[in-house]
Formats: sequence, C-alpha cells, structure tokens
Amino acid sequence: MNNANNPNNPSPPNTPGIPGNSGSVKNQRTTENPGGVSTLAGRLDQSQPYALGLFRIVVGLLFACHGAASLFGVLGGAMGGGTVPAGTWPSWYAAVIQLGAGGLVLFGLGTRSAAFLASGSMAYAYFKVHQPESLFPLQNGGETAALFCWAFALLVFTGPGALALDGLFRGRVGAGATARRTSEEREEQATPVTA
Repeated sequence: MNNANNPNNPSPPNTPGIPGNSGSVKNQRTTENPGGVSTLAGRLDQSQPYALGLFRIVVGLLFACHGAASLFGVLGGAMGGGTVPAGTWPSWYAAVIQLGAGGLVLFGLGTRSAAFLASGSMAYAYFKVHQPESLFPLQNGGETAALFCWAFALLVFTGPGALALDGLFRGRVGAGATARRTSEEREEQATPVTA
C-alpha cells in the first residue's frame, strides 16, 4: 500500500525533515557528512573555545598594560608620561584594577569575577570621564573605555574559554571529587545489606 494513501500516515513518503523518512534532513547530513565536522561551520564550532581563550588573553594583556603604564611608568607611562600619584581618585584605583583584573583575565583565574570588575570600572570611566564631553565615543575619546567595557562584559557571560588556569584547578577538583565518589561507591558495594 502506498504511504501517501495510508490514512494512518499523513506525511507523504520521503518528505525531508520528517523523522523516519529516508529523505529526512538528518539522514542526508549523516550520509553526506559522516564525520560531522567537515563543514566550515563545524570546524569553527570546534575551535570556538580556543578563539575565546585567545580573545581573553589579548584583552587581559592590553588591559594589564594600561595599568602597568599608569602605575610604573612603563610602556610610555600614564597620559603624557610618568606615573599616576598613589592614592589619587579615580586614576590610581583604576590603574590598580586594570593591572590586577587584567592579569587575572589574562591567565584565566577567576575570569568572570575579574571581568565583571573590569567592565564596571570601564563603564564608570566612560560615563564619568568621557560622556560629559560629548555624546558619541568617537567625539569624546571614550572608544577604548567602551570597547573594554563590552569585551569584559562578554567574558562575564561566556567564561574564559580554553587555555585558562581555571580549567586546571577545576580539573583537579573534579578529578578529586570523582575519585572520592568512586571509592565511596566501592565501599557501599562491598558492605552487605542487612534487613
């Protein structure tokens, strides 16, 4: 009997996208792409954690360099050369946040918390220092503050990606918890249950 005339099967035969039909999209994908990663999109998806990790490293390094320049006078120093006097508000505190949070983000230690702090400090810098000058970042010189703010906000939501030291510590904690759990399971299996 023809599937199209069968009242129990309302879908026509070999309809793409309908599970169970030989012409379904799923079956076409598996026969055309058996490895599942030969497409460009598949390769890009696989490398996403590494691209995110490199993004984190570059943003953290650039941010830490701003702090080091302001605090220690390296890399050309603070604006106009030299250093920011210790304890001056908000410049010195911003430089400490830049160096500390930038270093943590660079190495991937407490990335989300450090990125949250860095993003907030750049939002403060933009709205307190740059925004009163003019409306748009191009006019008020706040492009760097705006870009850092949004880059760190992105890292708050995405996490550190690959190549982060957080992953090493998470792996050790996870491995220790797994080893502890399996030894407890062995003990439970060895102990006879009495009723």
